[in-house]
Amino acid sequence: MNDITFGQYYPTKSVIHRMDARFKLVELIVLIVFAFIARTVMSAAAVALSTLIIILLTRVPLRMFLRSMKAIWFIILLTSALNMFYMPGTVIWSWWKLSITFEGVRQSCLVALRLVCLMALSSVLTFTSTPTELTGAIESLLSPLKIFGVKTHELAMMMSIALRFVPTLMEETQKIMSAQKARGADLDSGGIFKRIKALVPIIVPLFVSAFRRAYDLALAMETRCYTDGKGRTRLNEPKARFRDWASLILTAGLCAAVLYLNGIYWKDVYDLSAGWISGMLEKI
Repeated sequence: MNDITFGQYYPTKSVIHRMDARFKLVELIVLIVFAFIARTVMSAAAVALSTLIIILLTRVPLRMFLRSMKAIWFIILLTSALNMFYMPGTVIWSWWKLSITFEGVRQSCLVALRLVCLMALSSVLTFTSTPTELTGAIESLLSPLKIFGVKTHELAMMMSIALRFVPTLMEETQKIMSAQKARGADLDSGGIFKRIKALVPIIVPLFVSAFRRAYDLALAMETRCYTDGKGRTRLNEPKARFRDWASLILTAGLCAAVLYLNGIYWKDVYDLSAGWISGMLEKI
């Protein structure tokens, strides 16, 4: 668990690090959405290739991304196996009541690819953006909600703090587990119910530690006279540069390619959008 790196910032001098965090956040969210929209082998391959190129451009060691995915390998294997064995279609192998179909293999590969892209792109965001940059990006993107009375600065602050403390809590969990094992606790043997019961001596101290850290953080912020975002300025105001707009255009091009490879053409998109808009107008 101490190898999990999701939520950590990894400083390197890459073009992804120098990008505006607002553009990064929007583009990576769009790529994650289109990773789940992709339903053909070609469209999924396009998203996977784009994800790999982004990972290489970050100049972050590949082992960091592999370690960040450590927590979801079981989920990837489980969902892939379920799709492989329970998807109806052309049977290519069978034994007793189990059968593997061509459609099941295809779907399991798509599901695994989607989950890997989801975690990899999320890691790209946290590896290449500091908590301060993420807070500013989220606040800027949510700023239109201010007209509805939403405190966007506080919301952005909470989200960035949550991301920041993911690796901290993972490290704290590892320390508690090591301490419990040193006291003779058996956490690795027995059935599933015994292991769940053995987690109680870990969960309780972890919650206590989390509340203590939250209290210390609140006390530190109050000591520094922290207030809400009203009237707050930034030392370095973000400015969109050519590389940001270029990456946005490339992302839009990839989205168009995914729709095309999915067999969804612009006429279909237009018809779908027109039907949705007319339906909304009728309700109004």
